[in-house]
Amino acid sequence: MVRTGVGDAAVAVGLTAVLVVTELTTDRAGPGPLGWVLLVAGGLSLAARRRAPVAVLAVTGASALACLALGSAVPAVAFLVAVYAAVRAGHRVAAAVGSVLLLAAFPLALLAPPHGLPVGEALVQARDVLPLAWLVAAAAAGEALRQAERRADEAERTREETARRRADEERLHIARELHDSLTHQISVITVQAEVAVHLARKRGEEVPDALLVIRDAGREASRELRATLEALRDDERDPARGLDGVPDLVERARTAGLDATLTVEGCRPDLPPAVDRTAYRIVQESLTNIARHAAAASASVRIDYRPDALVIRVDDDGTATPDREPVPGVGLLGMRERVTALGGRLRAEPRSGGGFTVHADLPVAGPS
Repeated sequence: MVRTGVGDAAVAVGLTAVLVVTELTTDRAGPGPLGWVLLVAGGLSLAARRRAPVAVLAVTGASALACLALGSAVPAVAFLVAVYAAVRAGHRVAAAVGSVLLLAAFPLALLAPPHGLPVGEALVQARDVLPLAWLVAAAAAGEALRQAERRADEAERTREETARRRADEERLHIARELHDSLTHQISVITVQAEVAVHLARKRGEEVPDALLVIRDAGREASRELRATLEALRDDERDPARGLDGVPDLVERARTAGLDATLTVEGCRPDLPPAVDRTAYRIVQESLTNIARHAAAASASVRIDYRPDALVIRVDDDGTATPDREPVPGVGLLGMRERVTALGGRLRAEPRSGGGFTVHADLPVAGPS
């Protein structure tokens, strides 16, 4: 936008200079002080031809008519440029009406004092000020460019629709693949765990904690998978879980034998859905990694609501140390991609005192 404004101003100044030089090189005495002011004003008004094409059309037309009446011999080039700009902007009727009025007014200005020319001579001089062929060419050029821009916009819109349709088809394909490959397997695991728990209780035996964890994890995996499939099938719905589900994650970690704590600070604002989902996934993935890889006895989850950011920190007392380079798994990569997409920062590394920390800063206003 800035470059366009500078370019328009440069064109207006350049054209005004040409008009002034042309007037100075004619044999006539010139239009006088008022005529010079009107000549320059008409040329410089072209700097606003994109923002106000109809107004510029009126200004350049009035300037050309007044300059002619005051004795100028310069063709109405500024008005031709204004006609081109008005037609390009879609104001074809205004350009046609303005052109007809100006063509009719030029001979009248030459018939009246101080010129007082005969009708035939007035018509000839008026034709030289605004040749009809130039006028038609300016309007045709504006219309041609307007049609070209319209076709370009239509092509861009078509490309966007095609890309969106292909993305929808790909989401449906992924949803079908996930459904076919995972849903059945998770369902079998969950059903087997349910049956084992039921039989143990029926026999009066104590149900192992590990079996309960498997059962609950299977149920949660089924819910998460259904939510993912629904999100893939319909991106306008938002079935994914957010920060409201973090207490359940911490409670399940406790059930699995991890001494997990949850600390929340600050007043929770209305978070963007993407931030809410990402925060939940960070806590979920962090606790999952602790349970699988950290060999930790305790973990702490800290959620800090700040005016401009949401800060998530998950620490554990596992075996990770700064001198041991962590293996970047898919979970950490996924977390980093989510956080980066939102314009945030993620730090996942061993702590100096032992254990591992995941620290994420998420801007509450989304990506910059």
